[in-house]
Amino acid sequence: MRSPFRSPPSRPGTGGHGRALFAVAQCVPFAIALLVVAIEFSPAHFLYTGPLLTATPALAAVTMGPKGTMSAACVALAVSVATATYNQAWGSQQVYTNFLAIFLVSAASIATSSAMHTRRRSELDQVRRIAAAAQEVLVRPVPARLGPVRAAGIYLAAETGAQIGGDLYEAVQTRYGVRMIVGDVRGKGLPAVRGAAVVLGAFREAVHYEDDLVEVMNHCAAALQREKAVPGAVNAEALAEGFVTALIAQVPDMAVVQLVNRGHPPPLVLRQGRVRALMPASPLPPLGLEDLIAGPPAKAESYPFTPGDRLLLHTDGVIEARDRDNGFFGLPEAMEAAPACPPTEFLEYLHQGLVRHTRGHLADDAALLVVDRLDDETAR
Repeated sequence: MRSPFRSPPSRPGTGGHGRALFAVAQCVPFAIALLVVAIEFSPAHFLYTGPLLTATPALAAVTMGPKGTMSAACVALAVSVATATYNQAWGSQQVYTNFLAIFLVSAASIATSSAMHTRRRSELDQVRRIAAAAQEVLVRPVPARLGPVRAAGIYLAAETGAQIGGDLYEAVQTRYGVRMIVGDVRGKGLPAVRGAAVVLGAFREAVHYEDDLVEVMNHCAAALQREKAVPGAVNAEALAEGFVTALIAQVPDMAVVQLVNRGHPPPLVLRQGRVRALMPASPLPPLGLEDLIAGPPAKAESYPFTPGDRLLLHTDGVIEARDRDNGFFGLPEAMEAAPACPPTEFLEYLHQGLVRHTRGHLADDAALLVVDRLDDETAR
């Protein structure tokens, strides 16, 4: 997240070591086959290379799926045929023994790889179902209509196969108006999910009985501080070192939007084809860094939000998304270029723009929440 309070980023490249080692491991079976070819077609062909070829499909089964294992087995058989022909070894017992060994090991390796692949896919499907259920609880779908606004939300997880993370949003209709929150927990993994759950839980509780938006935000901050202080909790250390940028917005019956911003990227308003950022007059630190607050108590800030306006709340995973040239995604420009359409289609337009900009590789989770102010006749 973009924040002056953020700790230094981790050293670049450390996250790719595991993938690089895995790629090297996948090349080992074929490197062995090349080594056998080099030996058999050289003066050192008297060396016995049969066990090396036999091990090729077995090694492939460890790091590849059934197709990769079958490819390694075919390469081993092809090398065995080529070397037997080159060395004029057809008819010897050793050649047929090698063929039999390669065939048996290949069959066993393909069967094992197939079973492992099926089991992994089943486990992944189960994890995805659990993640989908967890997301329904943590980040609930936004109702299409909330009082005087139409709304839609979307969550884009950076982690492949993941559906939840440290970004959060919610939109609720209350007696005070439509209240919304969007936030971003510093960090990743379970501590980030835990932080998001704590903040959302506090928001959902306080949003219905606190008439002051600042007090709603204070409830979220207090809940986060209490969670950090839980002794012996799982991932407590990671959560204690983190913070949460958060923005709470309220759309009352009047043609305004009221905001309380705690270190979060400012929302954007699209009005008559032009985008304006609603910058806070008095910047405040994120939740979890209350010691940095100085001066008089914070107050909610009001901005015009008239019928026909479109308000977009977002996390920094959107505006910090980079392309191949390390350029940021131009969110205001994308909003202005979007065709006139309902909120859901508008978010899909932005989503496709992000996919094109990053070539489908988001570096951070991203969340977007959009609301359209309706005119009085439509709102009734």
